[in-house]
Amino acid sequence: MTNMTLSIPDEIHKKMKMFRDVRWSEVARKAIQQKIEDLEVMNKIASKSKLTKKDVDEISKKIKRTAGKRFYEYARD
Repeated sequence: MTNMTLSIPDEIHKKMKMFRDVRWSEVARKAIQQKIEDLEVMNKIASKSKLTKKDVDEISKKIKRTAGKRFYEYARD
């Protein structure tokens, strides 16, 4: 098994110390594995897509615009 060094903010380290019984390396391992699985699924879906980068960028802009309007309206209420 390969070892990896992980840097974390001091504040998170202080909070981790409060839960000494947790195997933090296992938590990190599982989180990394889950992220890899998520990315693999996304790659599989994307590889079958016929959308171009331009299409994706345009969809992204529309989503951001709509979300921005909703958040603005929510904040006004």
